[in-house]
Amino acid sequence: MLLPLALMWIFGTALTAGVAYYYAQQAFDRALLDDAYALAANVQTSGDNVQLKLSESEFKALLFDQSESVYFAVLRSDGSLVSGHPWLHTAPRAEAGPPASGFEFSDSNYQGSTLRVVRIFRSGRPGYEVVVAQTTRSRTALLRQVLLFSFSPQGVLLVILAWWLRRAISADLQPLSALQRALNQRDASELTPVAINASTRDMQQLGAAVNALMSRIDAGVRAQREFAGNVAHELRTPLAGIRALATFGLTRADPEVWRTQLAAIAASEERASHLVEQLLALALANESSNSLHLFPVALDLLVRRVVLDAMPRADALGVDLGAQGLDDAVSLAGDAALIEGALVNLLDNALRYGRPTSGQVPTITVALRSVPSRVSLMVIDNGPGMALDAQAQLIKRWQQAASRIETPSGANSGLGQGVGLGLAIVARYAELLGARLELGPAPTLSSTPPGNSPGLCAALHWTPKTGTPH
Repeated sequence: MLLPLALMWIFGTALTAGVAYYYAQQAFDRALLDDAYALAANVQTSGDNVQLKLSESEFKALLFDQSESVYFAVLRSDGSLVSGHPWLHTAPRAEAGPPASGFEFSDSNYQGSTLRVVRIFRSGRPGYEVVVAQTTRSRTALLRQVLLFSFSPQGVLLVILAWWLRRAISADLQPLSALQRALNQRDASELTPVAINASTRDMQQLGAAVNALMSRIDAGVRAQREFAGNVAHELRTPLAGIRALATFGLTRADPEVWRTQLAAIAASEERASHLVEQLLALALANESSNSLHLFPVALDLLVRRVVLDAMPRADALGVDLGAQGLDDAVSLAGDAALIEGALVNLLDNALRYGRPTSGQVPTITVALRSVPSRVSLMVIDNGPGMALDAQAQLIKRWQQAASRIETPSGANSGLGQGVGLGLAIVARYAELLGARLELGPAPTLSSTPPGNSPGLCAALHWTPKTGTPH
């Protein structure tokens, strides 16, 4: 930074000195021209005769200069000398013939001294030429003074500026050096925020960006560790159960025992597969939190497709699955994959646990409602419902509601089928989508049979701030 600054300073100073010297030389030339005009005013002509009517004392007074040597000559048009120094008629000229202005300047050399020469031409009969030459010692001394008084103060200022810049830049970059040392000394597993003593806004922004990156990396690492820990911990039980069932079956020779054990193994495998799918869904939700972009989603078409895909499973389980509110087009800003994942988990939860306790036909209704102030996507079953205190616990990971997994006789009808992640996944998806998950008693629908069980309504609500219905 200092080298370009010094070069610009040298260039600027040289340009300033050059401009000052140019105008100073113009003043010197004008004074020399005035002396030549004063000398020409004392030249008299008579016929072909040219005379200079000045005494020696008048010459000295007219051409006096305290610091320079002045020479003159009056020449006829044929080049012959009238008066003055004879060698001046040999001084070089800038151009041939008299100039349009009637005078011209040129440079010459006499006895090792540089001279500034001016010529005045008088036409007519007889014509003559007045030449005045002056040494340039004052001009050279003036140029030196201009350079001295231009370079010296600016040189001092440049030194002061360089010292101040070096000090200020070093102070501003000290936090950057400290940040570099802190990052170099860190272990790869240490992702806590870096302490930065920033003195400038740029350093504050850099420190905030670095710490934000650390936070994102830490969140990703923790999500990976949590996923790995969950898989290792939760798969241990079903795998151990599969191993025990297979070992027990191998010790028996009865085909009926084999059949029973194989059915149990298939059930354990289904539970393990379901667990892996839900853990992957949670990992996907955590990964999507930093790169999620919301786009318009046709909610009615998406719900229709998910309900149709769930029909075969519902029929196999003897569940009456239906939908309401899909006749009108509903669109909102969201992510189709996350909305579909939330609806699939709500349906899975209802199919597993939403069975009535009074011998009624299990019924699940997917309802879509759109009003100017809110869009609601609801999954309603006619199961036993749950207490209010259990609803808050149900959306936490690894939580199951006992009231929804026990038969009237107390037999465990659903325990072991799930792992308590379904509603936790939906809650996480709702957070990413800007929606709100709400659990409550099932509302009365037009298709609800009289005297049906209270049931449970799991609903996702979007407000105009997060999604605008159309």
